[in-house]
Order: sequence, then structure tokens, then C-alpha cells
Amino acid sequence: MSVTVRLLALVLALLLPLAAGVAPGWARSYLDSIDYTLTNQSGVDFHGQDLEGSSFAGAVGRQADFSGARLHGAIFTQAAMAGADFRGADLSDALMDRADFAGTDLRDALLSGVIASGSSFADARIEGADFSDALLDRADRLSLCRRASGRHPQTGLDTRLSLECP
Repeated sequence: MSVTVRLLALVLALLLPLAAGVAPGWARSYLDSIDYTLTNQSGVDFHGQDLEGSSFAGAVGRQADFSGARLHGAIFTQAAMAGADFRGADLSDALMDRADFAGTDLRDALLSGVIASGSSFADARIEGADFSDALLDRADRLSLCRRASGRHPQTGLDTRLSLECP
């Protein structure tokens, strides 16, 4: 078999399952994610939904309900989420840089590994949130430490400890 025929067979083997709606495991989460980039999702109910890897980049989601949602690896770059409810949500490994999370409810949320540089968490409720390995601006970290309390219900990690409060 020539190299061209082998290459064509490999490409078809990878693309035919996708065309038939059967995505391999490595593609499934990407293909299942939803793109809300630059949309207005204010007041929308996402409660308990699986939104892993979805993009809310530049989106407006004021007062939206993300409580209990699975948002692992989601993108919130430059999003306006003021007043949104993220209670008990899994935001682990989310990209949240330069976003507005002022007044959000992050109680019992899992925020481990998030990148949130340049974001605002003014007046956010964070009791029981887990910020382990999160990348936060120093000023934000200190501000969050002033109101940090509780333990995350699943990881058992103390919120102050997860923020590495002084």
C-alpha cells in the first residue's frame, strides 16, 4: 500500500465515526461543549447542567444560575457574571481571566486550578469554596482571605487554606 493510500485510510478512519455521530473519547468533551462566546445569558438557568469545556468568553451572564453545574475547563475570559449563582459548581481548571465575578455566589464551589488573573471577586460569597492551585492576583487573594471561611463539602479543604491566606 502506498503512503498516500495509508494516509487517506487513516484520515477516513478518524473522520467516519465523527460523521456518524460517534465521537472518540478524546473528541467527545470538545464536541459536546457549547459556545456561548459574546452572547447574553443574563438570568438563564444552567442549574446542574454539564457544561464542561464550554466557552462563555466575553459573555454577559448577570444573575444567571450555574448552581451545581459542571463547568470543568470552561472559559470565562472577559465575561460579565456579576450576581450569578455558582453555588456548588465545579469550575475546576476554568479560565476566568479579566472577568467580573462581583457579587457572585461561589459557596461550596470547586475552583481548583482556575486562572483568574485580572478578575474581580468583589463582594463574592465564598464560604466553603476550594481555590487550591488557583492563579489569582495578590490583591484579589488578600481580599478573598478577609472573608474566607468554611470547608469544601467534597474535598474537605478549608477555604482559607486553599487560598493560602497569611
